[in-house]
Amino acid sequence: MAKMVVFCGSDAPEKAFPPFMLGAGALAMDMDLVLFFTMSGLNIVKKGGAEKIVLKGAPKTLPAFIEIARAGGAKLLACSAAFPIADCREEDLIEGVECSGVASFVDEAESAAIVLTF
Repeated sequence: MAKMVVFCGSDAPEKAFPPFMLGAGALAMDMDLVLFFTMSGLNIVKKGGAEKIVLKGAPKTLPAFIEIARAGGAKLLACSAAFPIADCREEDLIEGVECSGVASFVDEAESAAIVLTF
């Protein structure tokens, strides 16, 4: 099965929504999906964080997209190396997000058919 890996490095609405919009498409096409959150992108997967990120005209809210990703079996990874930079701790993360490091991203990307960065 093909795999898409998305590097989510920003909580700016224009960069926070596309990984989930494209990811929903990948899941609909039966692809494996890995979303890797780092730097300010960690705010997306912090408890209460996604609710604060709004993109006017988006077809769904960010929390709704996160639920689609989780329900579709996407792997959600949080970069523990960026925790001090983003003032984040493991207990701050929403349910279903795994802590990982840079090596995990590289490993996932190496075996992916598609790698995107936002």
